[in-house]
Amino acid sequence: MKVRTEARRSVKMPNFLVIGAAKAGTTSLYHYLNQHPEVFMSPVKEPKFFALEGEKPDFRGPGDREAWREAISSLDAYQALFEGVTDEKVVGEASPLYLYSEKAPARIKHHVPEARLIAVLRDPVERAYSQFLHKVRDGKEPLADFARAIEAEEGRVKENWAYGWHYKRRGFYYRQLSRYYAMFGPEQIRVYLYEDLKGDPAGLLRDVYGFLGVDDSFVPDMSLKHNVSGIPKNRLVHSLLRGRNPVKAALKPFLPRRLRKRLLVNLQGRNLTEPPGVAPAVRRALIEEYREDVSKLQGLIGRDLSGWLR
Repeated sequence: MKVRTEARRSVKMPNFLVIGAAKAGTTSLYHYLNQHPEVFMSPVKEPKFFALEGEKPDFRGPGDREAWREAISSLDAYQALFEGVTDEKVVGEASPLYLYSEKAPARIKHHVPEARLIAVLRDPVERAYSQFLHKVRDGKEPLADFARAIEAEEGRVKENWAYGWHYKRRGFYYRQLSRYYAMFGPEQIRVYLYEDLKGDPAGLLRDVYGFLGVDDSFVPDMSLKHNVSGIPKNRLVHSLLRGRNPVKAALKPFLPRRLRKRLLVNLQGRNLTEPPGVAPAVRRALIEEYREDVSKLQGLIGRDLSGWLR
């Protein structure tokens, strides 16, 4: 009897994850890592798989259906993201939702227990405000005032608006990181601050590369600012640059992908104006809500975070 054998496709999974936080520079970090010749990054920047495995999201906020179109909840679809891996030393993806998700740590532990985890944290008040401005920028936020949006947050959560509307909730980092330290060894977790990424991106990247075990002398192109929040000067121009439209489709055959990306990012940045800062009274109120969490976080990660409480 002749036995038929078939070569099985090698199943790939990531061995490192950028887990958050949202609006803390993770998009820039993704693009810097993606340039490294020894690093393979998921072609979908935020698969969200470990937060959504086996689930069918049905979020009800403005624009939520479109925003969650690329979210991946099946293992087969997730593994397919890494079929392009060749001889890269490390394989990763960046889904900032993982830090906030209560379910993600256990799922990561189940599927990739040895994975290295990277988090970038930002002043929680500034992070919340940046998330609000992100929604304003994209024409999704129906409230023009940050304080009112914060007041509306709990109602929105109850109405099943997606996690991007959880402006205040997503800033309690001690609560969120503790779930990871409870399941993974500290040698698997590396935590940075947004100030590190803004002030010395090259130094932060050298440390990240060392943590991942790849060549730490590689210097990526860091000239582009990614996923910048702000208020559009011209809403029509903004919608044309951000959305799908015939003009962008017509240019696609004539411009290489990287050149198109650079052009669009530059144009988007030029169409944004600097927003006003957080009102002092609103900042003070939020600082008091975050104070205990920030104090505990300092001890957990060994960093002075007193500047967040001023």
